[in-house]
Amino acid sequence: MAVVDLVMPKMGESIMEATILKWLKNPGDTVKQDETVLEIATDKVDSEVPSTTEGVLEEVLFNVNDVVPVGTVIARIRSGAAEPVSAPAPLTSQEAIPEPVRAAPVVMAESIAATHTIPGNGNRFYSPLVLNIAASEGVSMVELETIPGTGNEGRVTKKDILQFVEDKKNGIITARPAASPIVPATPVVAAPPTIPVQPAAPAPAPAVSPASSAPAAAPAMAAETEARIAAYGNNVEIIEMDRMRKLIADHMVKSKATSPHVTSFTEADVTNLVLWRDKVKNQFLKQEGTKITFTPLFIEAIVKCIKKYPLINSSVVGDKIIIKKDINIGMATALPSGNLIVPVIRNADQLNLVGLAKQVNGMADNARLGKLKPEDTQNGTFTLTNVGTFGSLMGTPIIPQPQVAILAVGAIKKRPVVIETAQGDSIAIRHMMYLSMSYDHRIIDGSLGATFLTAVARELEHFDPQREI
Repeated sequence: MAVVDLVMPKMGESIMEATILKWLKNPGDTVKQDETVLEIATDKVDSEVPSTTEGVLEEVLFNVNDVVPVGTVIARIRSGAAEPVSAPAPLTSQEAIPEPVRAAPVVMAESIAATHTIPGNGNRFYSPLVLNIAASEGVSMVELETIPGTGNEGRVTKKDILQFVEDKKNGIITARPAASPIVPATPVVAAPPTIPVQPAAPAPAPAVSPASSAPAAAPAMAAETEARIAAYGNNVEIIEMDRMRKLIADHMVKSKATSPHVTSFTEADVTNLVLWRDKVKNQFLKQEGTKITFTPLFIEAIVKCIKKYPLINSSVVGDKIIIKKDINIGMATALPSGNLIVPVIRNADQLNLVGLAKQVNGMADNARLGKLKPEDTQNGTFTLTNVGTFGSLMGTPIIPQPQVAILAVGAIKKRPVVIETAQGDSIAIRHMMYLSMSYDHRIIDGSLGATFLTAVARELEHFDPQREI
């Protein structure tokens, strides 16, 4: 019987970690191959991790709400086991790590003890439970940053914050400057004294990050944040960002720091396209079993233009430009929570309009129902966002890294415009739409960006009103 490692799956080139939401199997449970073991979440999608083998779940290595890097072993499965084995229940965010019982207990004990000296660094992950306790007990973010955590990688557990609150009430902990970490009167976790110490080669010293070399910086920043919030007075509502919104904010800031953004604008007369859709939408639904929206029509035009200007479908790695042969179109989709997610239509250039419509509708439905798989948001090469869905005429979208461009379409509005005819110029009521595209100015100059955007507009304007489904 072999022990198989279950690792955190890779979920896209820009995703480096995921949060464990829920363990669906406990140690000792029998699992089948491809059966879901746990649920995870990234800033893009909530998903399930299936078992890679059939056997018995022997060990889980992380708690609920832990943030785990991609490729890290998160559980072990003993394949081919005849009967379930007895094992402790899975860890939760509300429990401290139990006393080690694994093959290398001394290393784990030392690792746990070391977490007492970890200062707040401003990038800590706090579970919703910890944040709720902090709010209800009046523990400020400055104080929260200084609580030594006994959880994985020094994270604050329920036990840690309750102990802090109790010590503060009993006068064991007094007010301290924000830069001074609070040290409990007694250690929360101690290494088991009966475990023999095995000699081992010294581990390499971890790289010192700016945050760890300047522990006072994060508390000072937290204090500044509190001071700025206090300046607004009492007649305000403070909302804590959820996990997805925090990660989205981080990615947006990083994108702006990575790519010098330039945005070009144009408009298109989409009257032929609008009238054709109005004419065929009922027949399309009856014949194909799915709705025909504007999105697949926009994607179809974008794909045609990417084939003419392939540099738009690329990424930058160092001083190298990677032009991608696959055309995978991401489509920004609003979730009920107000957050956005970007499912990807893979190989969009190989799909006809019916295929695009079915893919678009399927992905949008799965996104809103929380049924997207990790691979559904991976490897996009160009993104479309429809800001017109919410009534906007145009927008300046932020590039989803590592892509180099994103196109936004605005609301379609009827406007009087001048049109040219064989009999001369005339004014007519037309369906008009603004398009905007943000692109990475490191490799896409204004000439290429504007040319591509104009080409997409012309594709939409020259839509064949007599087209068959």
